[in-house]
Amino acid sequence: MKYPVQTLILACAFVTAPAIADLKLATNSGCLGCHNVDKKVLGPAWKNVAAEVSDRARLIDSVKNGSTGKWTAVTGGIPMPANSPRVPDADIEKLVDFILSLK
Repeated sequence: MKYPVQTLILACAFVTAPAIADLKLATNSGCLGCHNVDKKVLGPAWKNVAAEVSDRARLIDSVKNGSTGKWTAVTGGIPMPANSPRVPDADIEKLVDFILSLK
């Protein structure tokens, strides 16, 4: 999808450098194949996750080891796959911190 340069400049004005780095990490880790910041793809929108989940350790565990049944109403039963060891633990923690910052 192509966007006019003006739209990209305007969007970048509202996105901080750390958020850009976090989105790049999410892209490189394959997260954006199933998730989006503010809309459902296959998995729930990260803003919805941030609103529902406050337990950082629980979310890290779900991303590392996968989970099922927590978002069935949203996903139709599609499980969250395990991402560790494919995605390093330190990167998973950064991604979870980014998701939780979206509250």
